[in-house]
Amino acid sequence: MSTTTSAGAAALPRTPHRGLGLTLIAAAQFIVIMDTSIIGVALSDIARDVGFTADGLSWVFNAYVIAFGGLLLLGGRLADLFGARRVFTAGWIVLLLGSVGAGLATSPWVEIASRAVQGAGAALIAPAALALLMTLFGGTPQLPRAFAVYGAAAPIGGTAGVFLGGVLTEYLGWPWVFYVTVPIAVAILALTPLAFPRGTRAPGRVDVVGAVTGTAGLALTVFGIVRAPEAGWTSLETLGALVVGILLLVAFLVRQAKASEPLLRLGMLRLPLLGGANIAQLLLGAAWIPMWFFLNLYLQKVLGASAFAAGAALVPMTAVIVLGMTLVAPRLAARWGTRAMVTGGFALLGVGIAWLALAPADGVYAADVLPASLVAAAGMSLAFVPSLSTAIASAPPADAGVASGLVNTSYQIGSAVGLAALSALSASVSAAAGDAEGYSAAFVGAAAIAAVGLVAGITLLRAPRC
Repeated sequence: MSTTTSAGAAALPRTPHRGLGLTLIAAAQFIVIMDTSIIGVALSDIARDVGFTADGLSWVFNAYVIAFGGLLLLGGRLADLFGARRVFTAGWIVLLLGSVGAGLATSPWVEIASRAVQGAGAALIAPAALALLMTLFGGTPQLPRAFAVYGAAAPIGGTAGVFLGGVLTEYLGWPWVFYVTVPIAVAILALTPLAFPRGTRAPGRVDVVGAVTGTAGLALTVFGIVRAPEAGWTSLETLGALVVGILLLVAFLVRQAKASEPLLRLGMLRLPLLGGANIAQLLLGAAWIPMWFFLNLYLQKVLGASAFAAGAALVPMTAVIVLGMTLVAPRLAARWGTRAMVTGGFALLGVGIAWLALAPADGVYAADVLPASLVAAAGMSLAFVPSLSTAIASAPPADAGVASGLVNTSYQIGSAVGLAALSALSASVSAAAGDAEGYSAAFVGAAAIAAVGLVAGITLLRAPRC
């Protein structure tokens, strides 16, 4: 892929399609994040019509996130071997098929399997999209702004999912939270050949064993954490899932260390800044996604907001992130460097989340939620783009796809494990003291994760400014 990427980066700036390419890349990030949030309002209708139990319903969310996070490294490796455009195209086809299957499902297992297929499609799309971004903008002055547009697409997708999920479920029915992806996928498939170079195949093999052990290990670990509040932390079910999951993850790392063509060359993590930037992304996901999830629950279940009103309450936060990522962060990063941006961002994020933890059961949105959420959003906007761009730019060109898969994997694994752990904490506290206290405990946990991110930024990003 290195030859293709270098050639593409030299040729594409002279074509009129770089804007179209960035639009498709941003749309990809928008959709893969939207598909995690759009189902929230529809879950009760899905449970009724498809026949989910209360325990099984969470897997409509988890199946997507685990397949997405678990297969991202494989998606990055495939992009390096077969060309980013081919994998980008294949990912949209897989996502389209999974979306149709999820909308047509009449049994829980079909629904869960279809959501996993959607996640697999997203795992092909996301690293290929970042590799294509580097092909289009690598080595150009426009690269920081391109990263900012890409990064801003995620919170827009998350907020749009809340709105669309409510509107589509109310007026068209829950299957349309999945069908809405279909026309977008068709349009992107039609436009992709106009925006990106074809690319060429590179010699090499795919580490199937690594992909299986890594994905299964992540799935079992998250399953154990999610089930623990109900089954008990010392139950055979919980301990068995956690032990086997951790052993599989260890086996994945051993495999990567010994395989001749691994999904992830562990030596990459020793590259200056790359390891630290990925840890920053992991901790951002582990702090931000649970905060967003529990803030939505606090607004609806404690303050009594409707799903639409809760979505509207998140708009100011989204606006701060978009403006921060596209206008503020690139300028400050050029002046202050990655380390200052990431540490400052984590500090603001932690302060904002800790402030949310103080929101009472009889809170008022304007006083107890809005200012705290804006501080947290400002912190996220400062830390996300510099750590993302550093993680990609620090890798050799030949490993652009793997580096893209790695940074996406770091964020998604952080999101999945952080949400599972803080959901377990919240459930335990809620059972004893009520929902408001449970959500407060989750916010405290997320703020603690942000504090760890601050320390990690100070200690691991000691390098010249980027």
